This record gives sequence, structure tokens and C-alpha cells, in this order.
Amino acid sequence: MIEIQNLSKSFGDLLVWENVSFRIENNETVAIIGKSGCGKSVLIKHINALLYPDSGKVLIDGSDIHALDYVEQRKKRQLFGVLFQGSALFDSINTFENVAFPLRYFTKQSEEEIRENVMQSLRYVNLEESASKQTSELSGGMRKRVGLARAIVLQPKYIMYDEPTSGLDPQTAEEINELINQMADALDITSIVVTHDMHSVLKVADKVAFLDRQTLSWFGSVDDMKHSDHKELLDFVTASEYQIKG
Repeated sequence: MIEIQNLSKSFGDLLVWENVSFRIENNETVAIIGKSGCGKSVLIKHINALLYPDSGKVLIDGSDIHALDYVEQRKKRQLFGVLFQGSALFDSINTFENVAFPLRYFTKQSEEEIRENVMQSLRYVNLEESASKQTSELSGGMRKRVGLARAIVLQPKYIMYDEPTSGLDPQTAEEINELINQMADALDITSIVVTHDMHSVLKVADKVAFLDRQTLSWFGSVDDMKHSDHKELLDFVTASEYQIKG
């Protein structure tokens, strides 16, 4: 479980947000939404301690991740897989080696074990046959899937998705949404999805955190969101739906 308690962050004189509090239960998928520049990506970087807050806490399974020493913090970070917005693949090595990278860096697995785990991860994302391909040869959707295979290869408890459908055509975006659901169900993973894509929110999320006006403006279930009378949330959702339909 992840508990965010009264989190505040500024960069110099620029306040990003303050007093942000919500909880992500085990095996939930929570979508973080809001306008560009509201601090969505900044927030997820606090969850795995890539950034430190000005005040407040992030508890990972009861431990304040920002209060841990380097060794313990690194162990906590290994509970997280991350699918980056641009996939963040190494184009100088092939698909197999991209997925194997975390295993080589964080574990002492044998080559046989690495091969078995990499191929299993590629099977989950339907890319087993592309193991030997250079990532520069892959389409945008395939690169996202390689990034997802790398994110799950260490068998994380949590996955953070940063704009997972950004830049994809509707059909490929739908495939990524289906994979997010499949990962959550098959691997019992807790998911945090940063997105502007309300269609994706409705497809994958159990709950929604809406950042607005430098704070957590609204938090609740997807069903509650559909029936909410929160003006700023409704304005954001309506504008997003218009862009999808338009």
C-alpha cells in the first residue's frame, strides 16, 4: 500500500502543489490526471524517491521512503517498475538486452535465469518473436511494449505508467490499455497511471486523483467521478472527451 500524507513541493518560488494526501490500496489502479504543468510527473517521482518533498511523507508498505538510508531506499525502489513516456529504451542494444538490463544491474541471476525471465516478460506483452530485433526497428507501440516488459521483469509490486498512450494511434493505445489491465490481473500489480487520456482512465482505473490549483482537488472512484458535480473536474473531463470525439 502507498500512503501519501500532506505532501508539498516547490521549486524555488514556484509552488507545484501542497498538502496532497491520498492512499493507493494493494492491487488498485489509480490514475493521476490534471492539466499540463500541474505536477503529475513530479508526484510520481516522489513516490519512488527520485524527488524529495518540502514537507509530508510517502509511506511504502508503512515505511517513509524518504527517511530510509541509501541501501534500504534502493530496496524499496526495486518494488517499482516504470514505463516511461518515451519508453527510454537503449537503441544501441536489441530488445532482449533492453529487457535484461535491470536483471543484470540489480540481480546476480545466471544467464539461463535471465533468458527465462526476459522471454517470460516478452511473452506477457506478445513480443517474444522480437527478442533479437534492434529497438530502433520497432514501431511506437512495440517500443511501449518492450518498455513494459522491462518494467515487469523484476516482478515489481508496483508499476508507474507515465503517459502510456501518448503519441499512439487509437488502436495501439487500446492495446496498451488492455496490457495495463492484463498486468494488473495476471501479476497482482498495483498501478499508478499518469495520463491526459480520459478514455484510458475509464478503461484501466479504479480510482482517480485530480491535481488542480496546486493541490489535490478531487480523489475518488471512477464511478464517483462520472457522477461528480465538482466543476473543475467536470470541465477537465468534458474537454478531454471532446478532444477524443473530435
